[in-house]
Amino acid sequence: MTLAVVTLAAGKGSRMKSDLPKVLHPLAGQPMLAHVLSSAAQLGDAKQHVVIGHGAEKVREQISGFDVSWAMQTEQKGTGHAVAQAMPEVDPEATVLVLYGDVPLIQTDTLQKLLDETHQGQNLALLTVELADPTGYGRIVRDAADNIQAIVEHKDATPEQHQIREVNTGILAVSARLLNEWLPKLSSNNAQGEYYLTDIIAMAVDHGVAVRAIHPRDEYEVQGVNDRLQLAELERVFQRQQADELMRQGVSLADPARIDIRGSVTVGSDVRIDVGCVFEGDVTLANGVHIGPYCVIKNAVLGAGTQVESHSLIDQATVAADCSVGPFARLRPGADLADGAKVGNFCEVKKSVIGKGSKVNHLTYIGDAEIGTNANIGAGTITCNYDGVNKFKTEIGDDAFIGSNSSLVAPVKVGAAATVAAGSVITKEVADGELAVARGKQRNISGWERPKKN
Repeated sequence: MTLAVVTLAAGKGSRMKSDLPKVLHPLAGQPMLAHVLSSAAQLGDAKQHVVIGHGAEKVREQISGFDVSWAMQTEQKGTGHAVAQAMPEVDPEATVLVLYGDVPLIQTDTLQKLLDETHQGQNLALLTVELADPTGYGRIVRDAADNIQAIVEHKDATPEQHQIREVNTGILAVSARLLNEWLPKLSSNNAQGEYYLTDIIAMAVDHGVAVRAIHPRDEYEVQGVNDRLQLAELERVFQRQQADELMRQGVSLADPARIDIRGSVTVGSDVRIDVGCVFEGDVTLANGVHIGPYCVIKNAVLGAGTQVESHSLIDQATVAADCSVGPFARLRPGADLADGAKVGNFCEVKKSVIGKGSKVNHLTYIGDAEIGTNANIGAGTITCNYDGVNKFKTEIGDDAFIGSNSSLVAPVKVGAAATVAAGSVITKEVADGELAVARGKQRNISGWERPKKN
């Protein structure tokens, strides 16, 4: 039997106090809805359907990388009404799994266990959870034999039913055939005036369809997000999970409560990460990499033994083995450091190769450049690579020495073992081994007096 996943994502989320649709609010750098779709995508050949409404165009624009069939819910008439909007595109022979775009941490293995309970669509399977404080949730009503009879929403429950701690998560699986039979029979005769999907539980009981329930392994899996407080709580749950997994892989974290992973981090042995670091996209940290406090690493590869000092930003860069970066360094896209290269404090490198053993240590900008091996770039050096329209390349040879406060006006080439005197503005090629001095002539004027205020 085929599988259709219907994810409800049409709500505005007024308690978020935001113009952004609720399901697009990010958790670990991705929209909540993307987390749900990712978990469902691992179920195999699932056809994914997403019901959208508020901010529908924004949702379509920001959710990419998933093969999704979109359904519109123009009026917010409840969960039963929302699922009905997707059903015309659902295979009538499929098993339907209903998920929610604001329940971002649901796990794939939990969903698979739920689907197993349907026995190829013969049963209706519910995901329920027992809460210490079930206020606001629909209660699971069972008979004396412990069989599920119905779900009663909190506002419609009796005082006796309010004492029930087992509650509905909203996540369920049932055959499309039964849904197509039951959804048209839903009534809005309730306190909310909505068509509750949960009313199909009583219909299943009336039709002799077995209702099975499983619990998630962890309560956080079924926690929904209604406001920014709840979103922040789930963010910390997610980040602690990522931190724990890194530590299981042998990473030393100065404080597992102060790390943020917004993508994937692949690590070798003996990696150390200090506090306040953020990792985005795909990051690889080889053996013995040490990351200082408050660094941001995005889509980057760091070679074995590399040290990144505090407050450095590495974005779409490649750093080979035994390099030193920072503190307060910025490696922009296309920066490529060879083994043993150094980029020090308050330096910026963009789309440039820093050769093996070369040093760019202080207050320097290197853009669109290729630097050979064992070169030394003095403090305050600038590769002037942009004329306001086009970018030009600077080439610096092996063992070259660039004096402090020099400007290299590209396109320009400085040869191997060449020296540029401090304070020079280089506009022409410097051949191998040459010394280039390009300064204004110094004049000392005796008897000169500074201007004075009247």
